[in-house]
Amino acid sequence: MPEHAQSTPHFDNSYLSLPDILFKSQPPAKGHQPKLIAINDGLAEVLGLSADWLRSDEGLAALSGSQLPKGAAGVALGYAGHQFGNWAPQLGDGRAMLLGEVVGTDGRRRDIHLKGSGRTVYSRGGDGKAPLGPVLREYIMCEAMHALGVPTSRALGAVLTGETVYRETPLPGAVFARVASSHIRVGTFQYLYARDETNALRALADHAVARHIPEAAEANNPSLLLLENVIEKQASLVAHWMSLGFIHGVMNTDNMTISGETIDYGPCAFMEAYNPAQVFSSIDYFGRYAYSNQPQIAQWNLAQLAQSLLPILSDDQDDALKLAQAALDEFPDMFENAYAKRMGAKIGIEHATADDLPMVQELLKLMHTQDVDFTLSFRRLSDALDKDKETSFLGLFGKSDPIEQWLQKWRVRVHEQSLSEDEIRAAMDVANPVYIPRNHRVEEAIHAAHEGNLSAFTNLNAVLVDPFTKRDDAAGFEQPAARGEQVHQTFCGT
Repeated sequence: MPEHAQSTPHFDNSYLSLPDILFKSQPPAKGHQPKLIAINDGLAEVLGLSADWLRSDEGLAALSGSQLPKGAAGVALGYAGHQFGNWAPQLGDGRAMLLGEVVGTDGRRRDIHLKGSGRTVYSRGGDGKAPLGPVLREYIMCEAMHALGVPTSRALGAVLTGETVYRETPLPGAVFARVASSHIRVGTFQYLYARDETNALRALADHAVARHIPEAAEANNPSLLLLENVIEKQASLVAHWMSLGFIHGVMNTDNMTISGETIDYGPCAFMEAYNPAQVFSSIDYFGRYAYSNQPQIAQWNLAQLAQSLLPILSDDQDDALKLAQAALDEFPDMFENAYAKRMGAKIGIEHATADDLPMVQELLKLMHTQDVDFTLSFRRLSDALDKDKETSFLGLFGKSDPIEQWLQKWRVRVHEQSLSEDEIRAAMDVANPVYIPRNHRVEEAIHAAHEGNLSAFTNLNAVLVDPFTKRDDAAGFEQPAARGEQVHQTFCGT
């Protein structure tokens, strides 16, 4: 055990200093007989926790929510939100609990949060439990996103509860222990704004500044800097999603964090064949959260945050509106610049700007019309730097003439740079993963786990931990789903 690891967590729960309208005490769950699924040893070490303790009976009880460790917060968080554009004034942690905050060995404060631990005051008639499938999906997805370099909540561990959860069919119950910089959401601010709780709103904003941008605490208008910071982080985050073909699936305002981390992995998925209108969520009937809509939805969500901050941006509400609108007006350029940088890197352009986006869009259009896999095409593009080695890339396309014409223009553009082909290829290969959590592989892992076999889950995580390095023994994880294996819908699991 590392010298700094604690046998039990040392909690330092700053969120509990906020007005108690923001949370409700949550008693331990009853009836759990926790059994280990997985512990993330590397993350435990960063948090200063003993992985051995986490695997002990006491640790598993803590991870299931059936026994609160000394000093744990043990609260369900209150928030509101727009769900598919519809206002819900009362949401909150209906099946979750903030176990507490820990300060890691790196000096960073993080939340440990349980999902599926049982009913809370915010459950709204739900059972507060989680089936095994969604727990495994979130574990796989958030750890894959971390390995891909995307800001995200993390997986500390997962346990079976020994209970049966009833959805369409009886399913094994489980709890997911996730770690995040915080669980403060756009919906947390909306919750207070809708209740005209201006003092609590100011306290929350001050807390968010202290936690996420402490350098802004002494500014003339820290709430404005908070808004500007969240806008910038979300523009960067969504651009990163788009560059990987990731579709969040439920971009409700209660699922958007102030920290700029991806959170609440429900019916999320990575595209295979490129399709800007791609939707996987079984409940997104009208495509509100389709792949190509994600930037505009992010801006819409940020407008809800800006509205919620109006009472504390300025005592003069006309001035507050002007400040909020000016901040929001920066989002399109912020997103475009971040997107151009990400997509430019994928096609080998070191200092890409918006002027390079037409070339990217032309490639995406060819991928769409010819039903080409998003991840494979970008990864194999580096092969085509050498005309004699372009076969692996061209073989993905059914009609060769249009893509060959594009390649000619692309080679001219990348060779304008003062970089060697080896340098361009190396840069492309760290921007384009070989492995993503392909939907059929995730479903395969879930199905096997329902049968009591966790090997597919373990093997998939072992591949995804290093997504940019090609492995000879992982060729099957590189390929898209064969006909008949394709996953067209994903589910939330609540």
